[in-house]
Amino acid sequence: MGGPAVAKLLAAGHEVSGLARSAERVQATGAKPVMGDLFSVESLVTALRGHDAVLNLATRIPRKMTSKTAWAANDRVRIEGSATLAAAVRQVEAVRTVVQEGISFGYADGGDALLKEDAPLRPGVVTASSEVAHENVAALTDRTVVRLRIGLLVGSDPMTSALLAAARRGAPLIIGAREDWTTAIHPTDAAAAAAAALGAPSGVYNVGAPPVRKGELGAAMAAAAGVRRARALPKWLVSRIPLAEPMGRSQRVDSGKLMAATGWRCERPVPGPEWFAE
Repeated sequence: MGGPAVAKLLAAGHEVSGLARSAERVQATGAKPVMGDLFSVESLVTALRGHDAVLNLATRIPRKMTSKTAWAANDRVRIEGSATLAAAVRQVEAVRTVVQEGISFGYADGGDALLKEDAPLRPGVVTASSEVAHENVAALTDRTVVRLRIGLLVGSDPMTSALLAAARRGAPLIIGAREDWTTAIHPTDAAAAAAAALGAPSGVYNVGAPPVRKGELGAAMAAAAGVRRARALPKWLVSRIPLAEPMGRSQRVDSGKLMAATGWRCERPVPGPEWFAE
């Protein structure tokens, strides 16, 4: 989401800096490189000076998603990284707005019900760190703090490409029941939502395209993979796999609150071929 978010911010007229250890990666997005360390308060204080807002989209999603150990780095980014950022923001009075990424998979299974931001949560093994990150930045009560719960990112990104490649070898594309609901979003639409969130009041906001049945998303992904039909991992089996269980839930997430607050809308609301094109 980082690159598309920079593009949206620049298009909106913002001056954008990107925190990085490698200046080349940031320069490629069009942002001004600011060297720093997400886990060093002193480093972040230096990086934040001269800025009036910070958008934290940092994650480290592992390639081996079935290993609990592999998720440790991502948990550290979300938990320790957000705590370090909050500590740094407290020392930089100019920073008045903080936007923190997060995920919508922490909602409890909602069946057919629309899940708004006050719906019950049921954090899992790999989703709990998202809510901890939200709690860490929410403690900045003297600033505007926007916390995002983003749906399943599906597009031409490396993770989706890996899923499609696995599907060609017979792996499932649907986690749970075909008739259950899922809330996906194209990365560029999620990036646009994160940029728009800079203008939202403090609070929690869902970010997703209109929810679809898992079978519908699976069919779109199967077409992109060039396979006849998307295979499904049964819900009863998913419920016995702690790392996968949150993805097996029915989550019909409503993003109307962010749309009402900012005017943001998905440019790609329905999963289809354009989601998977470069």
